[in-house]
Amino acid sequence: MIDHMIDPFGRTVDYLRVSVTDRCDFRCAYCMSEDMSFLPKAEVLSLEEMERLCRNFIDLGVRKLRVTGGEPLVRRNVMWLFQQLGRHLDSGALDELTVTTNGSQLSRHAADLYACGVRRINVSLDTLNPDKFLAITRWGKFDRVMAGIDAAQEAGLAVKINAVALRDFNEDELDRMVAWCGERELDMTLIEAMPMGDVGRNRADQHLSLAEVRRNLEQSWTLQASDHHTGGPASYVTVAETGRKLGFITPLSHNFCEACNRVRLTCTGTLFMCLGQDDAVDLRAPLRATADDEVLRRAIHGAIAHKPKGHDFVIDRDRADPAVARHMSVTGG
Repeated sequence: MIDHMIDPFGRTVDYLRVSVTDRCDFRCAYCMSEDMSFLPKAEVLSLEEMERLCRNFIDLGVRKLRVTGGEPLVRRNVMWLFQQLGRHLDSGALDELTVTTNGSQLSRHAADLYACGVRRINVSLDTLNPDKFLAITRWGKFDRVMAGIDAAQEAGLAVKINAVALRDFNEDELDRMVAWCGERELDMTLIEAMPMGDVGRNRADQHLSLAEVRRNLEQSWTLQASDHHTGGPASYVTVAETGRKLGFITPLSHNFCEACNRVRLTCTGTLFMCLGQDDAVDLRAPLRATADDEVLRRAIHGAIAHKPKGHDFVIDRDRADPAVARHMSVTGG
């Protein structure tokens, strides 16, 4: 019998997001500073340690597992981990294995991901303008990402585009992106910029409310209510003209914490019970101290017992400091 993880507010935790690396081949302006310092390799869990942690979470009731980064596909030999996790799909212990990527490595990994049981992926893409893409990612190659999306669809993967809505950057092309996703048979999710980590500017300058975005989109598109749900924080509508799903993740304009079923594991073995809080438990110590999984599971249950009710994200023009000091790439989104 599975010993389910239930937090102090009665929410069942059945969704684990695992950051396999804090490293990335992009330096997106809302996510990282350009001159990032990454973790020394000694602090990062081996893939074997990550597999053991994931296996225990699955035994404790996790049904959906998303692999994230940084950019997860830059981790050396990461496909081994996908192969191991895919076995839990075969056994029925896991319902879904997914990945969030910037798309830069998809051309060479898409077919292997499908072979491991991955059926849908999220690709982060904030603009369809190659020059603006280079500006926002600092290092990214637009054509390479487009080729990666092509390879993913050819491999049979359903692709959803994740776009962060940024004032004075892409607000004038979100309408075009909805059309493009319809043409390419892609779903799309819009995300409000989250105040995490020092990115060298006041977050209020970037913030664009998705309530405002939705009102603008409704001038061009018929957005129909939808009960579609993927287990994450997005609320969805269907774009009647294209038939595609359009999601909204609104951590600032509309808090989504009441139904939170997620925890996040970093590549160092730190478990964050909330993206927008600093509450965390070190699982690396018990992981490395003993081969007894029961000790590890007690530590996990102890962490879930302290899961907070929700985050406290606030965008304030008079407050330059981010709400959370760590960068998004550390936690894995």
